[in-house]
Amino acid sequence: MAERPVISATPRERAGKGAARAIRREGRVPAVIYGGKKAPENITIETRALLKEYNTGLFLRTLYDVDLEGKKSRVIPRDVQLHPVTDMPVHVDLLRLEKGARISVEVVVNFTNEEACPGLVKGGVLNIVRHDVELTVPVDEIPTEIVVDLTGLDFGASVHISSIPLPDGCTPTITDRDFTIATIAAPAGGAGDEEAEGDEGEEAATEDEAAAEEGGE
Repeated sequence: MAERPVISATPRERAGKGAARAIRREGRVPAVIYGGKKAPENITIETRALLKEYNTGLFLRTLYDVDLEGKKSRVIPRDVQLHPVTDMPVHVDLLRLEKGARISVEVVVNFTNEEACPGLVKGGVLNIVRHDVELTVPVDEIPTEIVVDLTGLDFGASVHISSIPLPDGCTPTITDRDFTIATIAAPAGGAGDEEAEGDEGEEAATEDEAAAEEGGE
């Protein structure tokens, strides 16, 4: 198993807006660790270290070890509050994870074998309905992606969640319907339109020929 990234933190004794502003002026972000049948812990995280993780785009899908004065807690970020003007993080919620727990996470959808998809080879369009799918997963085996194989799909084909192989122990949080992930749409001005245009061209040519014959007479 890959080693989890570590976030260093310090205890935060004071709460409230004034204390939070003072913490941010010191180059740190207020945060809280909660869950796991333990009392919440108020902490602070260095702003630069937090931004480095947040800017990966995977922050809310990644497990971390928070090192709080030598004691580590396994967590997953659940919410990042941003400043309305600067978009800088102003507060972070971290969910404490116990061994054997299951959580719901958004997992990115990736598509493969586009060159083996007849609909796309013929100029069709991959219409992605869901770029991410929420799954309930074991905390020790959070998948980084789910893969959709486009091999053999032609115009009008739909990919539903039931047709995608999911990692062991992972299930969709939506259980009341077989929801759509993507479809293969025909190109605008498809084969039918081209045939119609060809017919119109032939009719026009026939009319021109008839006019020329009449003129010759």
